Amino acid sequence: MTGILTAVRELLGTIARSYVTVVVAALLIGAAVAPIAWGATSGPDGSVAVIEVDQSITEASADEIAADLETARENSSIDAVVLKIDSPGGGVTASERLYLAVERTAEEMPVIASIQSMGASGAYYMSAPTDDIYVSPSSTVGSIGVRATYTDSSAANEITTGPDKGTMSETQVKEQTELMKQTFLGSVLEHRGDDLSLSETELSYAKVYTGTEAVDNGLADEIGDTEVAVGEAADRAGLGDYETVEMERSSSLGTGILFEGDDSGGETAATGPHHHPQTFGQYGDVSTPAFLALWGSVDGETVIAETGGERTAATTTGSAPSLGAAPQGGASP
Repeated sequence: MTGILTAVRELLGTIARSYVTVVVAALLIGAAVAPIAWGATSGPDGSVAVIEVDQSITEASADEIAADLETARENSSIDAVVLKIDSPGGGVTASERLYLAVERTAEEMPVIASIQSMGASGAYYMSAPTDDIYVSPSSTVGSIGVRATYTDSSAANEITTGPDKGTMSETQVKEQTELMKQTFLGSVLEHRGDDLSLSETELSYAKVYTGTEAVDNGLADEIGDTEVAVGEAADRAGLGDYETVEMERSSSLGTGILFEGDDSGGETAATGPHHHPQTFGQYGDVSTPAFLALWGSVDGETVIAETGGERTAATTTGSAPSLGAAPQGGASP
C-alpha cells in the first residue's frame, strides 16, 4: 500500500512540474510576441499640422489662417504647428491679427516658421512669436516697418459734422504710421531681441535680407526646408513617431492688393472696381488712407513720405524697391 501511495505522489509531482513548465513557457512566448503585436496595432505618437501662408495678407486670408490656428489649438490630436510662409505681407491690421493668433498658439504648443522664398513685412510680423524660424539661403526676410498709402480722390462742396470727419491730415497719417511701426518693431524686439545682432535703429530701416544674412543677424534661426522644420516641431512636442497633417483651405482666396484705378483685375466680379487695400472692403469712389505692412509696390498707390522736412508723394508703377532701401520718414516700406 505504501508503494502505491509513493508512486501516486511521484506521478502527481511530475504532472505539477510539467504544468509549471508549460505556464512559464507560455508567459515567455507572450512577452516576446506582445511588443510585436503592439507595434503592429498602435498609431503615431501625435501629429504636426502644416499651415500655408502663401499669399498677401488680407482680412479674408487672415480669417482662414486664424481659423486653421484655432483648429490646431482645439484638436487634441495635433501637437505642434509649422507655418509654411511665402508672402510679402499685407494689411497692418490683418498682420497684427495673425501675430496675435500665432502668439496664442505658441503658448499652447510648439510653433515653427518655415519661410520659403519670402517672409517679409507683415509675414515676418506673424512669424516673430514662433519658437524657431527656418529659412532657405536665398529667402527674402525682414522689412520691419509700415507705410501709409492712399488713392487720389476729390470731394467738392462736402459738408461734414467736424473738421476731421472723413479726412485725415498728413500729420495724423504720419503719427498713426509711426505708432504702427513702433508696435511692429516692439513685437519683433520682444520675441527676437536676445538673438538679434541688429540695433533697434538698424531694424527700423526696414531692410530685407537673404536667408543666410537673416540667420547671421538673428532675424532667423536656421537654414532648413519645411521637412526640417516639421522634424524640429515634432522634437519640441516630444513626438518620436508622428504624422504630418496639411491643413486644407475651404476656398481659394484672392491674393491681390488692389487700389482704386488698378487695371490688374480690379473690375472682376470677385473684387469689384474699388477694392480697398487696408480693410479690403468695397467703398465705391470713397478713398481712405491704407496702412500696409507690405514689402514691394502696388500699381497706382501713392505713398505719403517725408524727406528733409518737406512732403513728397510718389506714385508707384509696380517696380519693386531696391533691397535694403531705407524708409523715408514715417512711411517705412
